[in-house]
Amino acid sequence: MKLHFSITAAEELRERRGGRYVLYSVCLEGFLLGKARYSQLRRWDAQLRQLFGSAVPAFPPKFYLAMTKSMADERQSQLEQYLQNVTLDSNITNSDVFRGFFRKLQQGQVCIRISSLNTVFSCLTDCTVSSFCFYDTFKIQTQRAFLDVYLADGSNIRLDIQTSDTAERILEVTLCKMGLSRELIKYFSLFFFQDHDNGVLSVVKKVAEFELPYVSLQTMKELHCKLGIRKWYMDPSLDTLLMDCRASLNLLYMQFLELIRAVRFYGYVRLDPCICDYPEEGCSADIYVGNNEINCCITLPTNQTKEVSFKISRLRSWQVTFLGAIKDGEDDTLELRFEYNDSGTWQWIILYTKQAFLLSSCLKKMISEQMMKEAKEGQETVVHSGFISRKRFLVRPNEDNRVFEKIREEDL
Repeated sequence: MKLHFSITAAEELRERRGGRYVLYSVCLEGFLLGKARYSQLRRWDAQLRQLFGSAVPAFPPKFYLAMTKSMADERQSQLEQYLQNVTLDSNITNSDVFRGFFRKLQQGQVCIRISSLNTVFSCLTDCTVSSFCFYDTFKIQTQRAFLDVYLADGSNIRLDIQTSDTAERILEVTLCKMGLSRELIKYFSLFFFQDHDNGVLSVVKKVAEFELPYVSLQTMKELHCKLGIRKWYMDPSLDTLLMDCRASLNLLYMQFLELIRAVRFYGYVRLDPCICDYPEEGCSADIYVGNNEINCCITLPTNQTKEVSFKISRLRSWQVTFLGAIKDGEDDTLELRFEYNDSGTWQWIILYTKQAFLLSSCLKKMISEQMMKEAKEGQETVVHSGFISRKRFLVRPNEDNRVFEKIREEDL
């Protein structure tokens, strides 16, 4: 599954001997993971290439002359695209080299070898630590800590962890502690929730398997986030697979399952209210995603309401765009636009929502589940998705700078 990596900033710094280098801010779904130099990423690419050869996408070339502003912008864009493309191969993302690099990156450990002449940055994976010290972005070293994982009823499970434990490890420990069968773990995931003053929790993002939840929570303190566990599938028919395990029944409130399955929007993910351009600019919308549709309850500028269901089967492509802050002091803006067949005509529908990455993940999940069903019937589903960052203009369907790629089942 292609991940929404972005490089939101490139900071030029000076070395001790007067040389200059650029430190890139690497973000995943809009949140900072850590900062890295081009040389670090290049060494990491070399390690991946030793293991996986041509399966690793092309890495941005090295410049031997001073970079101009346009060259620097091009490199930043190419590095961003590289980070997105390298996650297409699950063999790569499951490797120790991939996960080790992002563990160090998120902990803020930019490896520094000390010499009497200068400071040289390099990528640390399985090197000896004796000749290295660390520059800490987040100042979180590997150590013992306690981490609370919240359940749907508001209760929590406290875990005794290492700060370097990945989300995959924490999810496995939590569910095994609850008695969940190992073969059912894949149907659940960890999420970050924002705890509002009125007691309402809204989903901030799904936690990637290689992320370090403890570290992320420290960097998201201002959002008052909690780590929670929820089901991670969009097809309600999969409920039947979980009925024989008591732990999964408890997680899903199975004592109410038969009743609430008849309730509308059961199994859907509800997003926060947002703005859309359908059927006209400036409309507000309540969004529910699930069961192969994006259901929108739209309030028109005339205060009339209109309900629209956008079926996944009529959706051809989508992209997430990072627009930046519209005004000074305001939060960054995201949009998700999708290409939809409305009465035989393809058109772009735009949703301006801070949960654009979550919505994109839900779309990919529904497509993946749909492809599994259709594979048995010999059908083929072709959907394109993409992520564009730092764009401050709208992308028209006939322009060449759309970042789309064909998604195969193994990519989702």
